[in-house]
Amino acid sequence: MRWTHSSKLDLKHIFDYIAKDSVYYAKKVVNNIVDKADYLADFPNLGRKIEEIDDDNLREIIVYSYRVIYRVDEDGVNILAIVHCKRELTDGMLEESL
Repeated sequence: MRWTHSSKLDLKHIFDYIAKDSVYYAKKVVNNIVDKADYLADFPNLGRKIEEIDDDNLREIIVYSYRVIYRVDEDGVNILAIVHCKRELTDGMLEESL
């Protein structure tokens, strides 16, 4: 399991946004996202294909109201982005540098 730099920043932004109201819930949400993502190491095809992108190796799981976007390849699972469900997914959100 690997996280891109941008996916780590996504987690930080989620934490910072929620922490404005509650540090407790910010920690809870971020920890749940990380826990669910860790589960993908054993079950990489658990998530569904991404509707907007025609690539069988790009998948997503939903945690709260966030889309955890990841790529499955021969090296395992790479977390690419965490995007709020209300946001439109763009190519720029899927940076793959690790």
